[in-house]
Amino acid sequence: MIDHIGMPVRDLAGATAFYLKALAPLGISIVRQVSAEQSGHGAAVGFGANGKPFFWIGEGERLGGGHVHVAFAASSREAVDAFYRAGLAAGGKDNGPPGLRPHYHANYYAAFVLDADGNNVEAVCHASS
Repeated sequence: MIDHIGMPVRDLAGATAFYLKALAPLGISIVRQVSAEQSGHGAAVGFGANGKPFFWIGEGERLGGGHVHVAFAASSREAVDAFYRAGLAAGGKDNGPPGLRPHYHANYYAAFVLDADGNNVEAVCHASS
């Protein structure tokens, strides 16, 4: 089980605005914010649910220039669709529209959006319909 994941972004304010809109359909919002003084290295924003931050973005350089892939669980296929629309409306780029991905398993329904840093953000529902 993953407790949390974090990734650096070039523009914290812009990334915060993107994720706030894109993750809202999944019931994920800002839970905590940390200043550079508090963290000792850069400001960060923690997104999550029920008071628990589990997805962090923060100021910093990406190691090796690579990109991150993160998948958020969606409660329904409709939530996946809403995530995709919200992500595009927030400035994300299409990286795979909502639909079944049977090469993973018969009920794998997902959508993919690239954020401003090129990170691949996915919403996935494993329910049968």
